[in-house]
Amino acid sequence: MYQIDKGKNDIKKLEKRLFSDLGFRERDHLQEWIAKHPEVLGEELLIIQKEFDGFDDTKERLDLLALDKDGGLVIIENKLDDSGKDVTWQALKYASYCSTLVKGQIVDIYQKYLDKFESGGDAKAQIVSFLNEEDFDSIVLNKGVSQRIMFVANKYRKEVTSTVLWLLEQQIQIQCFKATPYSMGDELFLQIDQIIPTPEAKEFMIGISAKNQESKKVEKEIKSRHLLRNEFWSLIISKMRESETDLYNNISPSKATWLSAGSGISAVQYDFGFLKKYVRVELYIGRKSKEENEFIFDELYKKKNEIEAIYGNSLQWRRLDNKKASGITFEKDYDTGNKEIWEEMSDYLVAKMIRFEKALKPHLPIVREALIKKYKLNQYKNEK
Repeated sequence: MYQIDKGKNDIKKLEKRLFSDLGFRERDHLQEWIAKHPEVLGEELLIIQKEFDGFDDTKERLDLLALDKDGGLVIIENKLDDSGKDVTWQALKYASYCSTLVKGQIVDIYQKYLDKFESGGDAKAQIVSFLNEEDFDSIVLNKGVSQRIMFVANKYRKEVTSTVLWLLEQQIQIQCFKATPYSMGDELFLQIDQIIPTPEAKEFMIGISAKNQESKKVEKEIKSRHLLRNEFWSLIISKMRESETDLYNNISPSKATWLSAGSGISAVQYDFGFLKKYVRVELYIGRKSKEENEFIFDELYKKKNEIEAIYGNSLQWRRLDNKKASGITFEKDYDTGNKEIWEEMSDYLVAKMIRFEKALKPHLPIVREALIKKYKLNQYKNEK
């Protein structure tokens, strides 16, 4: 830091000092300066207590307790020249204790502060004035997890800054301020700068944090869907193994939206489908060759009337000329997330798959042989 000498059009470097060398103490000096001028921390704060120790069954006390303009509690911890290594754990404990404070308790805390340090005053009225509200009843204090933490120190240890950065990623509202004393002759100066997060990076970090929260929410939803599908497929497999067909005897539950079993033709499979709004049975024709897929589909389509007569319903015949795969499906609308209807839904699906296999099974070996003959697929003669 430099002092500007306007008369000489020059600057003079100030000497960086330590609080301890100047005889300053944490409680008697730095804490008092911040209590009298909380705006040095970059915003309007209302100090409501010093050395607060109103935590049940503990002898711990935090340095300064404040309210911000949103009515949230701010825990301020001052550490002079060295942050120490335990300050984050200390402050997190204080924040957890303060999270339980209700509106009436906060008013009582502030009233005691006014009576002891400010020659009295009306705590409710001053809170109303600070928050720019019309009346006390409309005010919400210490809402949810709105508690914030501020550290003030000259030097921060790596274990502190590393923890603070990690806590920021976890949506904990925490800031670090660097307090540096300077001298020039007999004059003393104090500079307080926010270093974590930097003011320039704050909005960026908020954006990153929001993105991370959204990602976590999406991941949680995906995991929930995976567990739901796995549970439903377990039910389906159990019912299929008890049925007259052995189609799914060697199949395990999965997290996918479909559950597949072989048809006797490679890459042509029977599928159960479990979507949000409907379920389905399907013959999925997904070989590497689009031409081969269309050939299989066309051969089965020749037997459409016979297949649907055995199945008992009209089927959706999807040649999908603009895609490589083709399929034959039957769908029914269900709210698949409603477990109360799973028994009905699974019974329905199992019955439909059994009929589906009966309708298609006589034709698949014939189609397979025709496929091998047409495309000279000797390598597939042993495929199942």
